[in-house]
Parts: sequence; structure tokens; C-alpha cells
Amino acid sequence: MLNMDLSERVVIKTQELPWLGSPSPTVFRKPLERAAAESGHTTSMVKYQAGASFKRHSHPYGEEILVLEGTFSDEEGDYPAGTYIRNPPGSAHAPFSQDGCVLLVKLNQFDSNRPAKYIFSLPL
Repeated sequence: MLNMDLSERVVIKTQELPWLGSPSPTVFRKPLERAAAESGHTTSMVKYQAGASFKRHSHPYGEEILVLEGTFSDEEGDYPAGTYIRNPPGSAHAPFSQDGCVLLVKLNQFDSNRPAKYIFSLPL
């Protein structure tokens, strides 16, 4: 477990953290909070190198993505910096980035009784 005591304040200087590997050799991450090694409640910064992709996979308890840099894509579209995406519980996608991107990703945050998908852009 990493930073999972939600009663404690946590400040992380993400620019000082190293990028760690992921199941894809062209996608890297900086874990910010994590309930278990590869599952459970997770918040991470994620970096896709140019041309990086993941095979189609599901998110049983949903996913939130904020695109911080570059353009993130999946089979439904391209999402430039400032775009927020919320995929509902049980959703699936095959994400990629043609030119590379940096994201804030939150996994397994939702109750499956709260299905919704939102995409909107925020000014940075």
C-alpha cells in the first residue's frame, strides 16, 4: 500500500519521482497512491512515449484521466492537454498516444452503480 491513509495529508513533488515501468515497455508511471501492486484503488502519473499503446483492457471499477501534456487517444477519439475523461465501471478501451503524452490517472475509484462517461476540456 502506498499513501492509502486518507486521513493523512500527502504532498508529492512528482518532478522528483523516477518514471517506473508498466506492463507496456513504452508506458511509464509514477505511483502516487496504490492499494495493491497491479489492482485496487490507484492514482498515478502516466507517460506514454510517442507511438505507445496498450492492448484493449477493461476497468471494472472505472477510470479517470486528466491529460496534462500531449495528446492521449483511444478508439473513441483524441484528447489534447486539458481534457478530462471519466470511463464508467465495466468500460474497456485500447489507449495509445501517437506523439506521446503525460496523464494523471485514477483507477478503481467508482461504485459500479454510478455509470457515466464524461469528456471535457479544461484550460491549462
